[in-house]
Amino acid sequence: MASSTLTSKSFLGSSRIDGASISSDLRKLSISSVQISFRSRIPKKLQINAAGSTFGTNFRVTTFGESHGGGVGCIIDGCPPRIPLSEADMQFDLDRRRPGQSRITTPRKETDTCKISSGVSEGLTTGTPIHVFVPNTDQRGLDYSEMSVAYRPSHADATYDMKYGVRSVQGGGRSSARETIGRVAAGGVAKKILKLYAGTEILAYVSQVHKVVLPEGVVDHESLTLDQMESNIVRCPDPEYAEKMIAAIDAVRVKGDSVGGVVTCIVRNAPRGLGSPVFDKLEAELAKAAMSLPATKGFEFGSGFAGTLLTGSEHNDEFYTDKHGRIRTRTNRSGGIQGGISNGEIINMRIAFKPTSTIGKKQHTVTRDKKETDLIARGRHDPCVVPRAVPMVEAMVALVLMDQLMAQYSQCYLFPFNSELQEPLIMPRLEAANASV
Repeated sequence: MASSTLTSKSFLGSSRIDGASISSDLRKLSISSVQISFRSRIPKKLQINAAGSTFGTNFRVTTFGESHGGGVGCIIDGCPPRIPLSEADMQFDLDRRRPGQSRITTPRKETDTCKISSGVSEGLTTGTPIHVFVPNTDQRGLDYSEMSVAYRPSHADATYDMKYGVRSVQGGGRSSARETIGRVAAGGVAKKILKLYAGTEILAYVSQVHKVVLPEGVVDHESLTLDQMESNIVRCPDPEYAEKMIAAIDAVRVKGDSVGGVVTCIVRNAPRGLGSPVFDKLEAELAKAAMSLPATKGFEFGSGFAGTLLTGSEHNDEFYTDKHGRIRTRTNRSGGIQGGISNGEIINMRIAFKPTSTIGKKQHTVTRDKKETDLIARGRHDPCVVPRAVPMVEAMVALVLMDQLMAQYSQCYLFPFNSELQEPLIMPRLEAANASV
């Protein structure tokens, strides 16, 4: 006997399209030689596979964990093998990021001690996924009882509910800056490889807090050192302006309010040729990486918006050949990138961070059931995020450069290249480091 089966498929959770009447009419048409049956394809439970927690293509990082859960961390996939690596390589930047550093940061007390549980053997990376975990030890979930029913103005509380219909209330869950621990840990690995491989240095510092703006040219990017930035709690390399910035944060901190600021980041000795036309330009990748950080609201590269005030003759970076026979630019308004590809000059960018949304002042808001109310947020939060954002920015820049370096090698250096124009990618520092392990 011949048989036929008709099935109906649901669309975006739609359970029926006059299904009952269609079923009744079709059953009337059944004959002995044709068997018609209906089976529901409607899922019993709607499931959403969330995306957005993985960054990179060749050097790929996935972060996990929530602010007041058991812990946070990352999985690094695609890390080259035989790289000397230990927890100490990550811990340095995690200490720079951790809470409770000073009076101008959140008083939450966390050591943020990391543990590598895979991907490293006898001090060397194995080429397999690296798992890094940092436990949460100072959770105070009850501080968020009011915020479980009322949305904090300008916070992700409302939009997470709008997207998922459910959220982790304590500490903001994944929207908390605590998620960046995984980024900073992975960034520490990328920074080490970039330093060993090409002598690349990534340095970020605070260049603005609220209305206190570090003047252009005060910081020499050629000679800037990490010690200069770490010499004060606000991470501004100029002592005079550092004191002004600290005073600006203190002024709002005692009032239960917050302010924003700007982090400037530079890259020295970046390999030439990083970035690809047309959608994967290096500055576009850097912008995406920087703007994925919590509280970011703006990104400027090179001359930025100020460059719009110049003419072409004023803005262009003229070329010359230096004493080593390398093509250079006399100025650097392009910010080390032209046509989306690094040119070997110092890469520079600026990232704007908004004032922290969780503050101790009364604000008008609505509850999850749409009733208007007032909210005074409890909990421990930074009066200004930019001092702790410095290692976060460095980490994201390092992840971009590491990913792009691996892409550049695989596309342009596996086969013979033009030695007149392309610089060879060699690894003398890495070989020396491996020899000493």
